Parts: sequence; C-alpha cells; structure tokens
Amino acid sequence: MTLASDRAKLGASVIEEEIAVMTIRYRQVCLLTAMILLAGCAQNREVPKLTNQVVELKQVLGELTEQATALERQNRLNQSSTSGVYLLPAANNAAKLQSSVGELSLSLNYVKSEANGSQAILYVRTLSGQYLPGFTATLEWGQLDAATGMPLTAQAQSQQIQSASSLLPKTEQIFELRLSGVTPSQLGYIRVHSVEPIVQR
Repeated sequence: MTLASDRAKLGASVIEEEIAVMTIRYRQVCLLTAMILLAGCAQNREVPKLTNQVVELKQVLGELTEQATALERQNRLNQSSTSGVYLLPAANNAAKLQSSVGELSLSLNYVKSEANGSQAILYVRTLSGQYLPGFTATLEWGQLDAATGMPLTAQAQSQQIQSASSLLPKTEQIFELRLSGVTPSQLGYIRVHSVEPIVQR
C-alpha cells in the first residue's frame, strides 16, 4: 500500500511539473501570435508604436523561454535525484521534497548581489497541513554547466542551515541565505538535502 501511495504521489508531482512547463509554453505561443498579428496589421503611422510593442513582447518571450528551459532542467534534476531537492533561480518555481520532517515545498526568491556573492530567500513549508518541527539541513550551491545544464559539483559550496526556534507552532520557515563565491548571474542552482529534525533534550 505504501509503495502504491508513493508511486501515486510521484506521478502526481511529475504531472504538476509538466503542467507548469506547459503553462509557460502556452504563454509563449500566445505572445508569438500577438507579435505576428501586430506586425501584419500595422499601418505606416502606427509603425513606431507597434515596433515598441513588438520589442517588449520579444523581451517577455525571451524571459519566458529562459524560465521554461530552467524549469525543465529543474524537473529533470529532481526526477533523477536520490537525495535532496534542486532549485534553479531562473525557473522561479517551487519543488517538493520528501523528508524526515514530512513532505515539504521549497522555493527560492529575491536573489540579489552582495559584496561576497549573492543573497536569497529560501521558503520551506509543509504540504500536509501539520506543523513544521525544528530541523537542520545541508545547503549546497553553485553554477551549472552551460552546455549540459548539469551542476558543476566540483566547484560547489555548502553550509548547514537550522530553522529558528519559535514559541508558536508554524507551517513555514524562512531562511535568509548568504551564498558566497557566486554572483546572481552565476548562481545556477541550490540543493537542499539531509533534512533532519532537531532532537529536544
């Protein structure tokens, strides 16, 4: 029964990931169609205005293409991962992790530069509706190979993170990350693994 349940959850997770990619691809098609219509319907006196709109649409289309490619890479890395979960900043999408503290959803946001590298915010929340216990985890980060999209693990850095203590039960934990050695443009991925509950003594 447990094996069947795990397979069902895995299948549902894969479907959700594919839907996210398809949604981005659909938006790309809509934008491309709009660009064609604008180009075809333009009159001479409207050309400058429509040209600006086409340029803006091309920029949005480029951003969506980059996001869709990154999301496909993130999904592929997580489907083949036996430990932990990968988050690609360019994917701008959450990922699920089965851990010793329950099923978690992790997302990475607000990546920006700082003196020694990058800053980012990591959100961790439970998907079961239960409270999130105190936990520790290992955080790894680094660059992706430009050709294959795979993590350059030889150059990766890591640190341990620990959830902050709280008097009230909560379902989400927010981490302010300091990722040294890589600028936001170089930061290809983070990986969270070895999630363990904190043992109270």
